[in-house]
Amino acid sequence: MKLKKSLKVLFFILLSCQAQAQLTIDAELRPRFEYRHGFKTLFPDNEDPASFVSQRTRLNTNYEIDKLSFYLSLQDVRIWGDVPQLNSSDKNGVGLHQAWGKIQLAPNFSLKVGRQEIIYDDHRIFGDVGWAQQARSHDAARLEYNNSGFKIDLGFAFNQSDENLTGTTLTTPGTYKSIQYLWAHDEWNKFSASLLFLNNGLQFIDDINSNKNETRYSQTLGTHLNFKANNLKLTSNLYYQFGKDIANNDLNSYLLSIEGNYKITPKTNLGLGAELISGNDSGLPSNQENYAFTPLYGTNHKFNGLMDYFYVGNHTNNVGLLDIYANAKVVLNEKSNLNFAVHNFSAAAEISPNSEKQLGTELDIVYAYKLQKEIGISAGYSHLFVSQGMETIKGNSDGNTNNWGWIMLTINPALFTSNN
Repeated sequence: MKLKKSLKVLFFILLSCQAQAQLTIDAELRPRFEYRHGFKTLFPDNEDPASFVSQRTRLNTNYEIDKLSFYLSLQDVRIWGDVPQLNSSDKNGVGLHQAWGKIQLAPNFSLKVGRQEIIYDDHRIFGDVGWAQQARSHDAARLEYNNSGFKIDLGFAFNQSDENLTGTTLTTPGTYKSIQYLWAHDEWNKFSASLLFLNNGLQFIDDINSNKNETRYSQTLGTHLNFKANNLKLTSNLYYQFGKDIANNDLNSYLLSIEGNYKITPKTNLGLGAELISGNDSGLPSNQENYAFTPLYGTNHKFNGLMDYFYVGNHTNNVGLLDIYANAKVVLNEKSNLNFAVHNFSAAAEISPNSEKQLGTELDIVYAYKLQKEIGISAGYSHLFVSQGMETIKGNSDGNTNNWGWIMLTINPALFTSNN
């Protein structure tokens, strides 16, 4: 009888705890077909265009209870056909996109620890790179302060390749050794501003003398500004980079941008903007000086044209970029919209004595339609009109057409919600 009574008490306690908790489970299925004929780089002679279907599948779980939030995002990324039928194992398998816990330390303070997306402002320096099927996340910890819209985040990350017995040299490719950053944000009536300071450490490995392996740090300092008044919105980024690059050159680089958007009707928005990213003459550092700015961990697909010619796995430590652009968004009806953008690209630094700075002009068109709350479809076409400067940088003067098209289905069902 005592055991039965104890079980009843335990069951009642569990129910009481559950009554204070909230659990949500949702999913994402996102297949995308792409046709590539000059995507990221100029299309060469005697080659066939690429076409494929990539797919991202996610299962997301969010659990919240008093002073604790726990989030888990499992992810599978594949190309249709990258494993055979009747396969006994997958090529990539299910990965962990996010797995973090957020602890409320005090009314205005919280600590978020684990694998997480880090997104700030317009994604220029820190973003989730959501267009890429794999997206970006960090193994990090951050202390957050939030008081009536005034926010301060302190972030920390330290990466290692394995549980070593000696040494701290990172051998994992494509990641940093450590970062520390401060982000502060405040809002006023028509104006908001953010300040970011990032200390970014990259692992240098000396192939001859391992005793010279070291972490080389660069610093990025800057601000993101927003102004809104009636139908007008102005946005600006001002960033400066200094310290050392991975080759131990002195960094002295900058990014400056301004964009204005005006809503001319409730359904039509027009924008004009320019972004200047510093670079090196002839595309390479010289005399131990590097003037090329790197956007680091931003969602670079969002900027400088959708064909990813700049800062998406390319164009780093290069001649920089001046991007002057215009865009328009037209809401066709409550379910669909159409976006246009035109970018004019030129180099920020000298390419070569015999090359013009003009790189080309890109046209981007994107259409999006919402079938229902959980289902959306979008499609896009981009075309790059190449100038001589781009041919010099890419080492390709074949003169072929460079275009890219895609269509993507996004399904986001809410599988379960417990809100007590």
